[in-house]
Parts: sequence; C-alpha cells; structure tokens
Amino acid sequence: MADDPFGDILNLEDQFYEEGYKQGQEDGVKAGRSEGRQLGLEQGFQKFVESGRLYGRAIVWANRLPRLAQQQQHSQEKEEQESAGDQKKKSKEETKLRLPLLPSNARLEKNVITMYALVETDTLSTENNDEAVNDFDDRIKRAQGKAKIIERAVGEAGAAVAAKGKVQASSSTSRPASRGVEM
Repeated sequence: MADDPFGDILNLEDQFYEEGYKQGQEDGVKAGRSEGRQLGLEQGFQKFVESGRLYGRAIVWANRLPRLAQQQQHSQEKEEQESAGDQKKKSKEETKLRLPLLPSNARLEKNVITMYALVETDTLSTENNDEAVNDFDDRIKRAQGKAKIIERAVGEAGAAVAAKGKVQASSSTSRPASRGVEM
C-alpha cells in the first residue's frame, strides 16, 4: 500500500489534539505563574496576620507581667520626680486605664517570654525557600501552643476564638420556637 489519499483527513483529529495540547500547556504555564503568585500572596498574608496577632498578644501579656510592670513603674516615678505638675495627673489617669497584672508565676512569665521570642518580627525570616518557610510555620505553631497555655493560665480561654473571628452560632443561642398551644 502506497500513500493513502485519505490519510491526512483521517489523521486530522490527532493533529488537532496535538495542537490543542501544546496550546494548553503554553497557556497553563502563563496562568499557573500568575495564579501561583496570587495564591502565594494570599497564603503569606494569612501567615503574617496570624504572626502579627500573636505578636500583639505577646506584647500585651509581657506588659502585664508583674516584674516588668514594677520596672516600668520605677522608671515612670523617676521621670515624674524630674518633672512635676501635669504629668502626675496624666499618670494617675493612665493607671486607671491599665489592664490588671497577671498572676506572679515563673512558668507563666517563661511562657510569655518564649512566645514573644518566637514571634518577634525582627527574627522571623521572610525568605521564600523551603527551609525558611518551614521554620516560619514551625515557630508560628509553637507560638500558638504557647498562646493556648498562657490563655488557660490567665483565664482567657475564649479570647482566641473571638479574636480569630470564628465565633460560631450555636443552636443554644438561636431563637427558640414559639411554644404556644395551637387549637
């Protein structure tokens, strides 16, 4: 059998398939890069929001530690002695607005300091390689664990759920059905 006159027509489907496959790969590479970049930005933003939330909580807890509060009070008293008058009124007003101190507990203090060290922004790597990303994720997970420990020790167990915005409506908070008697 020599050349089949209908060979090109019969192979037309295969030609279109190969052509479509090549075009799909080229388009996929272009779209994959832009979609991958967008996904990476979203994931990075979520991770840094969480690290910022944990960092803020660590700062608040650290400032509520009794030992640190005493050091701050001594430094404020020295400043007040140097300049008198209106600052005494301001310091009394500031004292009224302060959060209560945390209980004096060495383990609690250690956990707060460790949590702060884990999420300190200067030490978190922003590089985009596997080792840096894994280190970042590990530190955030460890800091989340420390936050849970501190919450339980301080009695703020419900604060993490409310802070994340994951407050879920339960059936007990929904409006009860009318219990009137029907006739």
